Amino acid sequence: MPHEVHAVVAAKQGAPVELQTILVPDPGPGEVLVAVQACGVCHTDLHYRDGAINDAFPFLLGHEAAGVIESVGPGVAGLAPGDYVVLAWRAPCGNCRSCRRGRPWYCFDSGNATQPMTLRDGTPLAAALGIGAFAEKTLVAAGQAVKVDPNARPEAAGLIGCGVMAGYGAAVHTGAVGSGDTVAVIGCGGVGNAAIAGASIAGARRVIAVDIDDRKLDGATRFGATHTVNSRGTDPIEAVRGLTGGHGADVVIDAVGRPETYRQGFYMRDLAGTLVQVGVPEPDMRIELPLIDLFSRGGALKSSWYGDCLPSRDFPVLIDRYLSGRLDIDGFVTETIALDEVESAFDKMRDGRVLRSVVVL
Repeated sequence: MPHEVHAVVAAKQGAPVELQTILVPDPGPGEVLVAVQACGVCHTDLHYRDGAINDAFPFLLGHEAAGVIESVGPGVAGLAPGDYVVLAWRAPCGNCRSCRRGRPWYCFDSGNATQPMTLRDGTPLAAALGIGAFAEKTLVAAGQAVKVDPNARPEAAGLIGCGVMAGYGAAVHTGAVGSGDTVAVIGCGGVGNAAIAGASIAGARRVIAVDIDDRKLDGATRFGATHTVNSRGTDPIEAVRGLTGGHGADVVIDAVGRPETYRQGFYMRDLAGTLVQVGVPEPDMRIELPLIDLFSRGGALKSSWYGDCLPSRDFPVLIDRYLSGRLDIDGFVTETIALDEVESAFDKMRDGRVLRSVVVL
């Protein structure tokens, strides 16, 4: 019997989101029904609303969520009603060529629920990143529900499901920041600050935060930035070199995802240094660099998908670090809001007034 629940729907491109009643099916084989407790408002949700991901409207938004399993479908093992979970938008299949090569974080056939959630009239909803958690209940593949310590409050725990994991993993997994490294992070929003936190935990001796907003730079120090650079009035390349003995950073993380920040990051790193792009660019953006510089500067240019994480391995670790006081996830929660306040949260996010607005149900 379908469940009638309230949910945030993007009905058409660029239009304000709407709070609607939707239908969520009981779980089928390999699926679980989750009662959502909290869900962060992420830039990716805004990209869906604006049609920058694809045009499969209507969308059921929300993907940075924590909640409790309400019921499980046939064949589900290791999960049971009452389990406290963080939802992951990647659920490695274990069978694709990447999984078989021992790289499940690149899984090419990540699992989602098979049954669609729908509007009351039966119109299927495209769930954002296969989750759709701006809703009182959501249906996901069992592999997308990762059990974590229930002592973590859901407002914080849910953020591990996307932004915190993406930034943290960009530093720790993709960038492989190690003890004694110098690191520069461009963009001090939620993902950038998570990268700063990850670099600090990994043992970087110098973590340089780069942004055009002094408020964000002040906030970055809370997460482990040792130095800050306001690039609105200062050449950030020269500033970072000046803070690293004239060489540049060992690892640079671009958490903005624009051609100008990527170019800055490319020249901001030391010779043979690593540049990690984790900020999501718009589809029409292009970058042009001299081929001789690509060759002569060496090193590695990487993109980071979801922090190259394995949710079943990494989510519990980050929750443990949060509960032990080593990872300040509470610091990312600027405000808690209701389901009907998501549209206003988008406005605050655009203006840079919040790290995360979190819907609490």
